[in-house]
Amino acid sequence: MLLLLIVFFVLIVLFSSFVTVKQGTIVVITIFGKYRRILTPGLNFKIPLIENIYSKISIQNRSVELEFQAVTYDQANVYFKAMLLYSVLNQEEETIKNVAFKFVDERNLMQALIRTVEGSIRAFVATKKQAEVLVLRRDIVEHVKEQLDNILENWGYHLQDLQLNDITFDDIIMKSMSQVVASNNLKAAAENEGQALLITKTKAAEADGNAIKISAEAERQAAQLRGQGIALFREEVAKGMTMAAKEMQSANMDTSVILFTMWTESIKHFSENSTGNVIFLDGSADSMQRTMKEMMSLNLLHTEAVKK
Repeated sequence: MLLLLIVFFVLIVLFSSFVTVKQGTIVVITIFGKYRRILTPGLNFKIPLIENIYSKISIQNRSVELEFQAVTYDQANVYFKAMLLYSVLNQEEETIKNVAFKFVDERNLMQALIRTVEGSIRAFVATKKQAEVLVLRRDIVEHVKEQLDNILENWGYHLQDLQLNDITFDDIIMKSMSQVVASNNLKAAAENEGQALLITKTKAAEADGNAIKISAEAERQAAQLRGQGIALFREEVAKGMTMAAKEMQSANMDTSVILFTMWTESIKHFSENSTGNVIFLDGSADSMQRTMKEMMSLNLLHTEAVKK
């Protein structure tokens, strides 16, 4: 029995001398309460009954959510919701010693870390006005990381990231900010509507001006064509009269017959194409002779002008 007890005790001591460390974890070994060494992930050996496991330190990234309040330079309350991502700085022995022995436990570390982040953000926000806080999200994060890097390195940690997920104000301030945004949107809409109306009226005026120009140009061209048509008509009449006068002279006939014919044709045209207008003509013989003489004098003037 004694032999069995001895063998059993030896087996227990032997198995207890082997330690398995999980991936992402560092084990701190002490001897009689004093730091001795660290064990890396994998199978490790420790001296039974002498070396003790003091703590297991995770080197993986850890996160914590924060909710706190700050006051701006113009005495406005700002409420923050943030996510803090941090990890052990590295796996060096000195760093692991700082992580293991700087704080009594994990709760004290969290308390110091959270209060340090809150204090840094509050100090930064206290120098800014309420209207500036919303656009300074990135500046706040960079300020906190700059302030905390040296402090966390002394503790053996590194700040990976700080995300400000939500920044809010008191209800009264949020309501006034909404009213300001709404009024700015109304102002922008009114300006856009005014510009659109101005463009519409400008284009309409340009279209009217172009239409007037086109109409005037068309009228000018029509008048020009009408004038050219009348001139051509008169020219053709003159040519016809000249040819007719020559033929009459070659036939030893009086050219006044042409004028008489034109006179009668004109009267016929008046009567056929009149639409209710009244034309008074003196149909006496004296009136016809007087008209014939006037037309013959015009014909003689035209003939002399052609000869010259």
